[in-house]
Amino acid sequence: MALAIFDLDETLIHGDCASLWSEQMVRLGWVDGESFLRRDRELMEAYGKGHLAMEDYMAFSLEPLIGRTPEEVDHLVEPWVEDFIEPIIFSEATRTIAEHRKAGDRILVISASGVHLVGPIAARLGIDEYLGIELEVEKGFYTGKTVGTLTYREGKITRLLEWLDQQEENLEGASFYSDSRNDLPLLLKVDHPYVVNPDPVLREHAEKNGWPILAWA
Repeated sequence: MALAIFDLDETLIHGDCASLWSEQMVRLGWVDGESFLRRDRELMEAYGKGHLAMEDYMAFSLEPLIGRTPEEVDHLVEPWVEDFIEPIIFSEATRTIAEHRKAGDRILVISASGVHLVGPIAARLGIDEYLGIELEVEKGFYTGKTVGTLTYREGKITRLLEWLDQQEENLEGASFYSDSRNDLPLLLKVDHPYVVNPDPVLREHAEKNGWPILAWA
């Protein structure tokens, strides 16, 4: 049995779940729509160019959750996943997951989005195991802060290695699917890297190294 690891945003789904959740928080009336979404776009543009300090994005995107309970947020995330995320799941992604499952591989989602979004989306895909950015909870309420190493760039490797130790697993024969240059550190660590609708930097790297380039629509 080998690991089949998947990035989430723009890999399993055609979009970024954090930005889509920002739009949902506007609908819920938690934030001022115009200014919040403008700032979200600015930060996501920096992410696409590999310039984003993930700490900055998380501080921004988690501010509307301050003082809310995980139960309150979970209650609202689940129908949002059904209405807005399920329609943008790549059909090729579901087939690839099924193929790995049939082969007996262990499937893991690892994402630079918060676990309050990653967990329910992974569950919708039938995946039980996932790693995302952990959110701090104090006295039953979100604080707007994160906990531990962020699952972003090299942080994905750090968190994955910790998980492997806990699970008594290893990366022998592992596959990793991603769309982003930000995931190059982890793509370089696995035996079988796959790039999905890659950004220009990742595409160039994949072409030079003979990595499979997948066009999912």
